[in-house]
Amino acid sequence: MMDFLQITNDPVLARRCDAIPGMRLFVDLEINGKAERQAGRNTFISTHHLDDVGRIKAELHRSKLMVRVNPLHAGTAKELDAVLGQGADLVMLPMFHTPDELQAFSRMVAGRVPIVALLETAGALRSLDDWVNTPDLWEVFVGLNDLHLSLGCRFMFEPLAQGILDRLAVRVQSQGLRFGFGGIARLDEGLLPGRWVLAEHVRMGSEAVILSRTFHRGEAAVSYESQVRPLRLAERELQARTAHQMEADRLRTREAIEVIALGMEHAA
Repeated sequence: MMDFLQITNDPVLARRCDAIPGMRLFVDLEINGKAERQAGRNTFISTHHLDDVGRIKAELHRSKLMVRVNPLHAGTAKELDAVLGQGADLVMLPMFHTPDELQAFSRMVAGRVPIVALLETAGALRSLDDWVNTPDLWEVFVGLNDLHLSLGCRFMFEPLAQGILDRLAVRVQSQGLRFGFGGIARLDEGLLPGRWVLAEHVRMGSEAVILSRTFHRGEAAVSYESQVRPLRLAERELQARTAHQMEADRLRTREAIEVIALGMEHAA
């Protein structure tokens, strides 16, 4: 069962998520430079605040709380102390380019909680072998929004079609670490259907994916749970595929991504 990551600072939603097996709550404090990087794109720009960490943690009984802090800066040590003081179970470092940055972050965390490395730059991708053994590193999560921009791609999922994520998964898992990537829409929604994205997670042994905003848009009170449940059922069904079926699905998804990317190039 992979972790479904829900980004929220809403205690009511956090409480509902905590009642669902396999959820991980995610408070996002990253603001430094993010609006400029992702200007003009329909991506999540955080409005979360430090106090949200404690508010969300207070609602959780079985789910872990992960907090994404800002990229490494002069105030990182102080930011970490504040976040950990409010009960974060995991801390995520975004937008690092070099092994030195992640290793400096690890020294500041000093073993207090496990670390999640958010791989979303070409520099981090190139230097993976030099930082994948960083002390207290628990998971490598690939952030496709920024990584595809850093690599000069048109479409967020192009690194998947290019085999980059397959190579990352093998290397990260060989180190005994968890691997996850990107976001997922509801099963039959999205430019690339959520079911197809989930199939690739299962094929690569991914252990984490972010649930998109489509899972908690304003509908009936039961909508969130009723949309997450089919995703979990589909995960189990996809795990039962044969190797031949997985390969056929991979090729279909790669072709779809290439068509979408080509269309974006022509529309630019």
